[in-house]
Amino acid sequence: MPAPTRMPFAVLALAVIGISFAAPLVRLSGAHPLAIATWRLVFSLVIVGVALTITGGWRQWRTVNRRELFLACAGGVMLALHFWSWNTSVGMTSVAASVVLVNMQPVIVAIGSARLLAEPPSARQWTGVLVAIAGALIVASADFGAGALGASPRALIGDLLALVGAITAALYYLAGRRLRGHLDLWPYVGLVYGACFVTLLVLDAALSVPLWPQPPREFGIFIALAIGPMMLGHTAMNWALKHLPAYVVNLTTLGEPVGATVLAAALPWIAEVPSALTLLGGAVVLVGVVIAARRGETPTA
Repeated sequence: MPAPTRMPFAVLALAVIGISFAAPLVRLSGAHPLAIATWRLVFSLVIVGVALTITGGWRQWRTVNRRELFLACAGGVMLALHFWSWNTSVGMTSVAASVVLVNMQPVIVAIGSARLLAEPPSARQWTGVLVAIAGALIVASADFGAGALGASPRALIGDLLALVGAITAALYYLAGRRLRGHLDLWPYVGLVYGACFVTLLVLDAALSVPLWPQPPREFGIFIALAIGPMMLGHTAMNWALKHLPAYVVNLTTLGEPVGATVLAAALPWIAEVPSALTLLGGAVVLVGVVIAARRGETPTA
């Protein structure tokens, strides 16, 4: 049955809270970016495995055809590449710039939704996306300017990696929108997260990334990433993909820069106070989200 009209948006509000913790937690970790992503998936798959066992959702895998399996695997690969590029970005540029640029996803998703899913955004939503992107550019303008002057090439590379993370995440959400019409939540995330985990292991082996041993503090960060950003964030958004177009679900990620920036400033271990440009850009991003979210359409079943 379709979810109540307001339920998907309530779930997405919780998802924004979850994903807002990702960048601060990644910044606090001293592990390799790929190791962070791999252990995040390990603990997430434990939770997914328990859910699949309790619900019996694993039986739905018997109905998956080759095309759907390919899409699920492709989505998992894109998610792995997203984690690699974005985790690396967080260590090279500011938390604010990284989370803003990685959340340029809505433009890519909106175009893909129109061309691949026959779900074109409305004029109001395009306006909201463009306003939010303008805010994103304001936030990142300091790094772009510094990079152009040669003062901070590392930060500029971090910004570019965040954009790679945006592209790969957008492709992941587009695949999810197509598959969630046929698969329930837990069978879907089981396939996609599983493919993501295997891809990360291949990357770990290819780059000789040390996965073990890890200090207890790191395991605490990995578990927090699994519970907050992965389960409350990504999994909640994957649930919403069955009830809302991909560009609407993905648009909510534009709230992450504000939450992550506030957390990065509040946590004494990071204490990264946002600049005036970051605050201005964050306000513009929120305006764009509000504009785009006020379409009032009924979620699809």
